[in-house]
Amino acid sequence: MPFLERVTAGRGIGPERLAEVGAHYAHFGGVSPINEHCRAIREALQSELDSAGYSLRVYWGNRNWHPLLDETVAQMANDGVLHAVALVTSAYSSYSGCRQYIEDIERAKSAVGADELRIDKIRPYFDHPGFVEPFIRSTQDALERLAATDPPPLVFTAHSIPVAMANSCDYEAQLRATMNLVAGAASPESACHLVWQSRSGSPAVPWLEPDINDHLRWLASRGCENAVVIPIGFISDHVEVLWDLDHQAASTADELGLSIERAATPATAPDPEFIAMARELIEERLDHLSPRALSALPARPRDCVPGCCVFKM
Repeated sequence: MPFLERVTAGRGIGPERLAEVGAHYAHFGGVSPINEHCRAIREALQSELDSAGYSLRVYWGNRNWHPLLDETVAQMANDGVLHAVALVTSAYSSYSGCRQYIEDIERAKSAVGADELRIDKIRPYFDHPGFVEPFIRSTQDALERLAATDPPPLVFTAHSIPVAMANSCDYEAQLRATMNLVAGAASPESACHLVWQSRSGSPAVPWLEPDINDHLRWLASRGCENAVVIPIGFISDHVEVLWDLDHQAASTADELGLSIERAATPATAPDPEFIAMARELIEERLDHLSPRALSALPARPRDCVPGCCVFKM
């Protein structure tokens, strides 16, 4: 509960809803697997950088739970770090997925008196081959497990955000670009749909729709018998993927007689190509490498411009 209270601070979410979400964590033993995933990413990236000949130490800090970002920034300052590159676990642009991390970094630096420490955030990597290609492979694997006679619909999911936040950023456009890249390579004959999950906050505030469960009902109402679900909005299988998709959506599909298979996320293991991408993104930020991108969307600026993705709950 202390973690959930930090996550939802200032959002007007009542104790009943927090207790409900807390039960999701209890279902998985009371512990989110996300810290385990982050440790694995850190260790794999450290090995990747060491093998490439870089003398760079990989630190890890969280927004809402230990190791907290201010604790990590304090450790970096104590270690004499003067310049760092921040790799965040969100591939897309939005206030909560990009700018808020920049604000968190600046707040942490100020809190521990490390204002002279320079921390540069890497760009959104939604269309980098190291993010897209693992999703293509995991979608193909899910299609093979489903073994449908005809190409099944591909249902791409991402965390819903308030419509007002979506209107201030490129979140939805970037997700659609990634969806089209994955679908075009994995199953070009399949219909593809972008849907949303994990909504929170006041019911009076409009969020992106449709919800994954509503969409599964829509598919079943049109005679669909199977589908592949691809959580392109997430890099790893944390609670929102495990509960919202593997538990809730799977239960909805079972009630409807709809067979579904879910594609794996690229950083749960993590996929070596995802880790190689992380190294490349660091090299981009250090001007050692030119950016690689698969979509036709304009390249994101090296540094976020003032006002980019600004939004307040």
